[in-house]
Amino acid sequence: MRVLPAPPLMHGAAQWVSFGALHKGGAVVMQAKPERLDADDLWGTVAREGVTMLTIVGDAFARPLLDGLEAWADKLGKLFVIGSGGAIFSAHHKQAFLERLPHVTVVDGFGASETGAQGSQASRAGEQASSGSFHMTDTVVLKQDLSGRLAAGTEEIGWVGRPGYVPLGYYKDAAKTARTFPVVEGTRYAVPGDHARLKADGTIVVLGRGSVSINSGGEKIYAEEVEEVLRRHPAVYDAVVVGTPDERFGEQVTAVVQPRAGEDVVAADLVEFAGKFLARYKLPKTTVLVAEMVRSPSGKPDYRWAKARAMEARGLATS
Repeated sequence: MRVLPAPPLMHGAAQWVSFGALHKGGAVVMQAKPERLDADDLWGTVAREGVTMLTIVGDAFARPLLDGLEAWADKLGKLFVIGSGGAIFSAHHKQAFLERLPHVTVVDGFGASETGAQGSQASRAGEQASSGSFHMTDTVVLKQDLSGRLAAGTEEIGWVGRPGYVPLGYYKDAAKTARTFPVVEGTRYAVPGDHARLKADGTIVVLGRGSVSINSGGEKIYAEEVEEVLRRHPAVYDAVVVGTPDERFGEQVTAVVQPRAGEDVVAADLVEFAGKFLARYKLPKTTVLVAEMVRSPSGKPDYRWAKARAMEARGLATS
């Protein structure tokens, strides 16, 4: 086993895979420029070192790697797994990897710092890739009011929770500890804040983080669902969705979009495209174009920056 964790190594997704490989007698390979993502450097390292598993962090890594894959695809015969964790990994990006590297299995992992790895979803060539559905271990979906567990097959939305070896809490933050590690029916759970449904077959469908969901006219809209659709548009390189104030509905969907180089993004065209996949109330009411998206070093969306940029574009004061 030769594992290459995509930069930065400080992110938990890279650390888990690296430590796992080392404890199994494998080798951890790092590219020449680990401080940033360089597609040619990364794919060249995978080819030269015979890497068998590549770990990335969702769409922020998938897009540039797919853009730079064509020159290297026929040199990656020893690569068998592309794994992702820590951020949403859109189905169309998974499908693109499988079409260009049909011998590879794409594994999407789910977990959190408070729970560790909880589950995964594997996609292979010839199958239709999807996103958000995971087969998990030692994981349940708790009711919204934390009064008990949700029954399998119900349409009700609840919180992803994990019992067992649960952290003692956050350092010097009793309030956050109480919210994140509640006791439900005598059992202590880690509940990091993900909303989900529990299907009849036991599969957990993760809908998104409650902290970034948008409440528009009483309807809950998950930013991740809208982002995934917007990123499918051929002129869009990246998209982050936030809620901004709306006089009638309380909040509206606002999209912060980075166009692909040389492409023009027209808001009306983007809404028309998204309407093929989303209900009307989930469609962006405002689209803000940016030259470059701001993300954390690990590739996670910076929702605070995106909301500030959206509020500024709408001429609204930030609180």
